[in-house]
Amino acid sequence: MIRRTLSQIATMLKVQEPVSTREADTVIRGVSIDTRTLQPGQLYVPIVGDRFDGHAFADQAIAQGAAAVLWNRETPHPPTDRVPVLLVEDTLSAIQLLAMSYRAQLRAKIIAVTGSNGKTSTKDMLAGVLSERYATQKTSGNLNNHLGVPLTLLSLAEETEMAVVEMGMSGLGEIGLLSSIAMPDAAIVTNVGDAHLGDLGSKANILQAKLEIAQGLRQGGLLIYNGDDPLLSGALEGKEGPYEKVSFGMSRRNDYYPLSFALYASGTTFALDDGDELTTLTIPAVGRHQLENAMAAVAAAVRVGMMDLAQIKAGFHKVELTGMRNEIVRIGSVQILNDTYKSNPASAKASLAALSAVAGDKTRIAVLGDMQDLGDQAIDLHREIGACAAAHADYLFAYGPLSAYLAEEAGKRMKPSRVFHDIDKQAMIGRIRDVLRPDAFLLVKASREMKLEDVVTALSEGQVQP
Repeated sequence: MIRRTLSQIATMLKVQEPVSTREADTVIRGVSIDTRTLQPGQLYVPIVGDRFDGHAFADQAIAQGAAAVLWNRETPHPPTDRVPVLLVEDTLSAIQLLAMSYRAQLRAKIIAVTGSNGKTSTKDMLAGVLSERYATQKTSGNLNNHLGVPLTLLSLAEETEMAVVEMGMSGLGEIGLLSSIAMPDAAIVTNVGDAHLGDLGSKANILQAKLEIAQGLRQGGLLIYNGDDPLLSGALEGKEGPYEKVSFGMSRRNDYYPLSFALYASGTTFALDDGDELTTLTIPAVGRHQLENAMAAVAAAVRVGMMDLAQIKAGFHKVELTGMRNEIVRIGSVQILNDTYKSNPASAKASLAALSAVAGDKTRIAVLGDMQDLGDQAIDLHREIGACAAAHADYLFAYGPLSAYLAEEAGKRMKPSRVFHDIDKQAMIGRIRDVLRPDAFLLVKASREMKLEDVVTALSEGQVQP
C-alpha cells in the first residue's frame, strides 16, 4: 500500500504542505474512506455523497488511529488541533489524483479489465495465472468504480509487479476517467451486452463506454478484445489506432482460441498449442462463457511476458473466483451453480447453457430472479430468457415482478406443473423443497438487488432437504 510522508502526499496533491516539520514528516501507511475498516496510520479521506458526509466521521477515524485527514476546504471545523490536516477543494478528486500520482511512481504493469459480463471472473483468472510468476495483486471484491479503482491503486505494494484492475461503469465517461487514473499497460474488454441499457439507452453507447478503457493506455499499450463479439470486432478490426490490438475467443479467427474443450460440473478443460505439443489446462469455472474469460486471461498473460504454457497451466490452479459468481456449491449429492451477484440477458443465457451442458442426467432446476437496469426492453428481455430457460431446465422457479414475464414465456414451452413464479422468497423456497431430489443440479441467478443467495443459504443450512 502507499507509504509516503504527509509532505510527499501534499506534493502529489499539489496542496499546501503542513506548517510544522513534525506534521510534514508524518508517515502515511495506506488510505481509508471508511471508519469501519480504517487501520492505525492510514490517511482518512471523508467522501461526500447524496445521503452522507464522511466529515461527520472524522472524530471516529482519529480515535481509531488515523494519522492524518484530508478535508474539503469549504467544510467547517477541520480537526487541526488533533491530527495533521490537508485542505483540498474536493476529497473525491483528491483521492483520484493521489491514486494517479502513486500509480505513476509504481513499476508494476497494470492490466485493466472491463466488459458487460465476465470482467470479475477474468480478473480472478488472470491474477491467478500471473501470480505463478509475478508478485501480483488484483481488485478486491467489486471495488471497480470511481472510488474503488483509486483505492485499489493505493493498496498496491511497491514491490508489486503485476496488478489486475477491474473497471465498471453506469454511464459514459466513467471508464475513461478510471483508465486515465490507472494508466494501464494493457486493457481487456470481455464483451458488450445488455447490462446498463437502462442507463445508456443502446448497445452502441455501451460499446462506446467500454472502449473508453483504451483512453488511458500507456504508450505502446495493448487492447485485448473478444473477437467473437460482433460489436467489438466491428469497431476494432481493420482500424488504425495508437495501441496494439489482440483478439481472443472461441473461433479460430482470433489470435487466441482453444483448440478443443470439455465442460464438466467441476470445471472446464481446454487445449492450447505451444508449438511443440498440445497442453491441456483446467479452470475452476463452469461453462463456455467462462472459457472465453480464460482465453482473455491467456492472451493477457502471454502478451505481458508469460510465454510458458506450463506456468499458465499451473497458474490456473491458483485461481480463486470471487464469491457468488459461477460458484459451485455442493450439499450432499445436490450441486448448485451460485451465480447470484448479477444477471443480464447475455449472462443468464450463458449460465442456462452451462446448466444444460454439465448437469448430465441430473434434474436441472433453474432459479431465476429479475434482471435490473434493462430500461424499456425489460419485459421483452425477460420473456426471451423464459424461452431460453425452457430449453435448458426441467424446472423453473422465477422470482420478482419482472420474472412473471419470464415464467409466462417458459410456461408456453414447459409443463405448467414445472414452472413457478413467486414474489415471496420464502414461498419459493418452499416450492423448491417440494421438488428437490438428491440428483438435482441447480442454477441460481439474479441481479444483486434480488439477493437470491438466500436460496443457496437456505439449502446450505438444511432449510430445503433433498
